[in-house]
Amino acid sequence: MAAKLTDRGQKILEAIIEEYIATAQPVGSKALTQNQGIKLSPASVRNVMAELEELGYLISPHTSAGRIPTEKGYRFYVDTILRVSEMDRRQQDRIELQYRQQGLQMTDMLREASRTLSSISHYTGLVMVPRLKATIFRHIEFVKLSPRLILAVFVTQSGLVQNKLVEVDEDLSPRELEQITNYLNQTMTGLSIQDVRTRIITEMAQEKALYDQLMRRAFTLSSAALVDESSGEVIIEGTSRFLEQPEFSDLDCMKRIVQTFEQKSALVELLDRGLETKGVQVIIGSETAHTELSDCSLITAAYSGKRGTLGTLGVIGPNRMPYATIIPIVDYTASLISRLLDTDND
Repeated sequence: MAAKLTDRGQKILEAIIEEYIATAQPVGSKALTQNQGIKLSPASVRNVMAELEELGYLISPHTSAGRIPTEKGYRFYVDTILRVSEMDRRQQDRIELQYRQQGLQMTDMLREASRTLSSISHYTGLVMVPRLKATIFRHIEFVKLSPRLILAVFVTQSGLVQNKLVEVDEDLSPRELEQITNYLNQTMTGLSIQDVRTRIITEMAQEKALYDQLMRRAFTLSSAALVDESSGEVIIEGTSRFLEQPEFSDLDCMKRIVQTFEQKSALVELLDRGLETKGVQVIIGSETAHTELSDCSLITAAYSGKRGTLGTLGVIGPNRMPYATIIPIVDYTASLISRLLDTDND
């Protein structure tokens, strides 16, 4: 179908989408000739609009003679027509200043990223917190809370802190816990969590571990402490931004979106898609595969550390988003977070 779209058809489709993004109102031929600078007669414009509707790029709402873009129209626009804007240097400085001033730890930095994405884009910001298996071991410490209960405090190379309560079968003294801590920090620092787990399994399978009480205790404790029970955590900022969009003025529609955000599983699945994708990914409407988000688009990019991809961040809003300006915001933020994480790890 895309091959049938003429240059004139592409220009009219581009003009309609950009007018609709700006006004949220169905677009007629008069608006195109007056506001978008289309140098055609209204009759010629209407003919092209009718062709675009026949091809599935536009639809005509019952209440208006104007047209609005379909998902197919937006997808063609993003993939074929869109010219991404350059980010203003002042806007880049504004984003970077949020992090440079505060010397944030990783979790705080990611929360700030979500907040800044929402603030600058005027939509909802999303950031996936790195899963444990994607992180690098820096330090672990064990704190005795009772004879059979120990608090494990694990810190990743990028500054992520995880606390976990571990039940033990024997009463370990503070001195024994200190020895275990020292042993693990000497032998595991710098390894990925995946490598740490592999090493623990390998060492415990060897006979010598059965005779070395310190090693056995160290591997047992660390194995329990490094279990990743999380299905994925997403930091969400600016949910109320949806209330500012006319598409979501219906309370039932807004309620479904908020419930989806609260459950988070759909957002985790969508952000997961970006983990293996280079550059910016745009998911439009039904491409989300979640009915509650069928009127939403999600723009994401992965952020990384020295050992590879850690997570994904992005912006979610109506299909009628200004893709040309949101894409560079998401792309720059992901690049900035990656650079800051590398700097912090030096």
